[in-house]
Amino acid sequence: MSNDLLEITGHQAAAGPAKRQKVVHHRDPHRPRAARIFAPFRTVGLVSPTSVPFTSLPLGKTTFQITTSVGRCLHTYDLRRGLNLVFISRPQTPALITATVAWKEQVLAAWGGKTTQDEIGVWAFERGKKCGELEIPHHLHEPIEEIIAFGSWIIGRCSTRIEVWKSAKYEHYTTITPTASRGTARGSSLSGGICHIPTYLNKVLVGKHDGSVDIWNVSTGKLVYTILPPNLDSGAVTALQPTPALSLVAIARADGSISIQDVCTDKTVLKLRHRDSNGASVSSISFRTDGHGAGEDGREPGIMATAASEDSNVTLWDLNDGGRVVGILHGAHNPPSSHRKGNSVSGGISKIEFLPGQDVMITSGLDNALKSWIFDANSLSAVPRILHSRSGHAAPVTKLGFMSTNSEDADSTGKWLLSAGRDQSLWGWSIRRDGQSSELSQGPVRKKAKKLGLLSKTLEVDSSVKLDELKAPEITCFASSLNRDGGMGATPGAGRIWTNMASKKGTNDTSESGSTGWESIVTGHRGDKYARTWFWGRKRAGRWVFETGDGTEVSTVAVSSCGTFALVASIGGSISMFNLQSGILRQRFPAPLTPAQAKKLKLTDPDTQKPSPLMPHFGPGEGRHRRAVTGLMVDQLNRTVISCGLDGKIKFWDFHNGMLQEEIDWSSMTAITAAAYYKSSDLIALGCDDLSIRIVDTETKKLVRELWGCTGQISDFCFSNDGRWIVAASMDSVIRIWDLPTAHLVNAFRVESPCTALAFSDTGEYLATAHADSVGVNLWNNRTLFTQVPTRMIRDDEIIEATLPTTSGEDGEGLLSAAFENIDTAVEGEDKLLTENDSSAVDTLSNDLLTLSLVPKARWQTLLHLSEIKARNKPKEPPKAPEKAPFFLPSLANGEDAGQLKALTNGDSAPKDSLTTSNANSRIFRPSLTSTSRSQFTALLHACTKSADQDPGPFLTHLSSLAPAAADSEVRSLANFVEMTAFVQSLTARLRQKRDYELVQTWMSVFLRCHSGEIIGNGEQVEALREAMGEWRREQGREGRRLGELVGYCSGVLGWLRSAR
Repeated sequence: MSNDLLEITGHQAAAGPAKRQKVVHHRDPHRPRAARIFAPFRTVGLVSPTSVPFTSLPLGKTTFQITTSVGRCLHTYDLRRGLNLVFISRPQTPALITATVAWKEQVLAAWGGKTTQDEIGVWAFERGKKCGELEIPHHLHEPIEEIIAFGSWIIGRCSTRIEVWKSAKYEHYTTITPTASRGTARGSSLSGGICHIPTYLNKVLVGKHDGSVDIWNVSTGKLVYTILPPNLDSGAVTALQPTPALSLVAIARADGSISIQDVCTDKTVLKLRHRDSNGASVSSISFRTDGHGAGEDGREPGIMATAASEDSNVTLWDLNDGGRVVGILHGAHNPPSSHRKGNSVSGGISKIEFLPGQDVMITSGLDNALKSWIFDANSLSAVPRILHSRSGHAAPVTKLGFMSTNSEDADSTGKWLLSAGRDQSLWGWSIRRDGQSSELSQGPVRKKAKKLGLLSKTLEVDSSVKLDELKAPEITCFASSLNRDGGMGATPGAGRIWTNMASKKGTNDTSESGSTGWESIVTGHRGDKYARTWFWGRKRAGRWVFETGDGTEVSTVAVSSCGTFALVASIGGSISMFNLQSGILRQRFPAPLTPAQAKKLKLTDPDTQKPSPLMPHFGPGEGRHRRAVTGLMVDQLNRTVISCGLDGKIKFWDFHNGMLQEEIDWSSMTAITAAAYYKSSDLIALGCDDLSIRIVDTETKKLVRELWGCTGQISDFCFSNDGRWIVAASMDSVIRIWDLPTAHLVNAFRVESPCTALAFSDTGEYLATAHADSVGVNLWNNRTLFTQVPTRMIRDDEIIEATLPTTSGEDGEGLLSAAFENIDTAVEGEDKLLTENDSSAVDTLSNDLLTLSLVPKARWQTLLHLSEIKARNKPKEPPKAPEKAPFFLPSLANGEDAGQLKALTNGDSAPKDSLTTSNANSRIFRPSLTSTSRSQFTALLHACTKSADQDPGPFLTHLSSLAPAAADSEVRSLANFVEMTAFVQSLTARLRQKRDYELVQTWMSVFLRCHSGEIIGNGEQVEALREAMGEWRREQGREGRRLGELVGYCSGVLGWLRSAR
């Protein structure tokens, strides 16, 4: 043991046992700061979004773990649990992961090298935790594209070199540099594919660009042999895979050829050709090892599966009798982007693998999906069926929205997040449990298409390319209300999906759906004139489609609060209302003229019906939008429909008769591009093309706020859950938060890529954002729920750079960490919180106003109910003493301590003198020290008693900064009547200052609960306390009456304004 350690140990032994201290993690100065209001939490929706192939780890004979890469993190899924997520690797790698491999109980991940600034490394993870790191040579400057492990070796393949490590200690062994392929650049001699053949000691096979395969001895670093291509036009090697038979390896080349090569004799045993209409070459090969699937009866071994990264099909081969294709699994994953219009949806297969000894095949694709397939033993088809699937959006998310509930106390409040993406899918994400997330089914698309005769012969031959074109188009808008949602018990109808009731004759029987509930989601689609309905509880497509009134594309949709009516607007300006239970059209806005009304209007003199500028009058059939409708809303009582459009007009329609009531015309000023509605306060936020957001009160029909600051096109915006903030995202990659009462920009942070959609949860806990270059959904925590956050107005130069959330939650902030964060470090780099030296910032604006404190609501409410919280959290059983003494016993500093320990060991009592000496060193047995020292609370309280004019501000500011438990302890520790009287007088003085009203009430409530017995006692000092309490009572009565008058006055004025016409 070192001398320094001995010195520290002896000092601790002399000073007494060491106390457990809180570990404070210091912020990295180079790391981007977090936003003041929102802290990154985590990312949902990522399964396999990268081109890095998955790797499988067998745990016994029937249990397997599948690990995928999601960028800088690894996800591990348990196959036995239905591909349930079990591990997320931590810490994140410094750069993107480029290759993975499972080895024993670990997963090796190579990362970095994609850019010249990236570092390069290989980390080892076990059960999601980093357990080791490979030694990286200094001269390595290119990414590791593939990595394998066998025996005592770990091999990494780059584009021009092969790195070799020893697996025992992760030390670098050697670097192998093959010769450049003929006709290729020096920087890319290795094309792809590296494998090890069992029983070939220390040998690896590496594919090259000229179609040859080198065999290297990694122990000696020498080239053993080169397998030449069959011809010069074969192209580069694209895949290598050893067969279950010894000495045989499958080699795939760029020309689509697949050869089974005998490595021992260098002879081609079997030659096949992968025929693909798109010219894709095989990039992944796997062999079935359970001994079934081949032959006429399917009971012979010899099945091989191939797939291409530029194709969505899996081809199954029977290698017996010369080899033949026995089946094609069409559409295993989404087709690649090059085969789709717009090139916005990722697709293709990155890897296929048969599990050892199992009739199960695993596939992963660039469509952010991981799937398992099973081969039925008694099935006549050689094509497997889907067993499990985990996936997410295959293209960036374009629309987000938290699902509201049909009850305020429902457990699912704020749990579900709805998202729509460019991949024509609609997903429901569970914030609490990732395994509950699922895509809303659009029904058996292929079966429905065949039944309707939409599948031509071309589609049947290669249906995977056109399969997604049969799905509903990309969703551009959606609306929901769960008040009439029937959950899993909702009646979907007689198998009908998306039926247009306008084209059907007769009536529809809705008695059954009336008792079980009906659809709760309505969506609008790009380039489509139909809006579609969805069952949320059943997670499937609904029964109806609603056609726009003028046959043009749907621009926006809305659902009434009761969940009975759906409103559909178009780019042509029409607005129609449908009944969700029956699917029947109920109203149009404006309502069409009846023949009698049209005849009467024709006979009316237009000069006598000219409307007044002060009182505009709109007749039947008048007031339609002339351009696209961009916003559509219904009030909570189903009395008014509000719409806005690119024509710059905001229209208020009567819900029942469809007539236009009032109109706000901004056509000469701006065009309205989007709208958001906050029902509790009847406010609507309107996004305009002049990069502003305007707030209108729907009761008074007046503009109340204008919010400026965006320098790019506004992509999305929403209200906070309490209606106090407007959160907006723009194409300048900045997310801004405005405070509505003051119209001030209180927070803004810049992210890595533009935010395309955002949503605020109903509980106020989360902000969800989607970004242009990601298929995941990012969640941010609202820090104001648990800690004090300054919300002063900020300038444009105070916009900070913020890091996006990650799937592992690393570098993020959870709810608990935000709750227990130190207030002094909560806003590092920002303005300091209000302290006793900065009381001017909260001075009242006027003596006639009442000012509340800036202390978070949760803190003073916790103080008020602290006894109930302690009773609820009280342990059921007392703590048990440890069976054995801990290993960190203090060392014996001198002989006296040794003698005392010996006496205690022999059962004798310790000498009295030694105990006295020991107690002298203890803070517990030094009453003189504790009696003479006073806490800051007591010192500040005594300072208030020195003069009647003493300001109690410093004392009360210190009290407000204490935690609830500490404040309760200080109030209980008031030792005498002098301190109690001073405490009451301080609260009375604060009440006269008309400041911190709710805090003063809370502190007085705690004081009365703790010291009510002393107040009713007898004595001269009690009389002074009673006089102070009487003064408090009189001041409290005056302030209470004044507060009641202020509230009554404000309520009366607000009621008069709302009722004025």
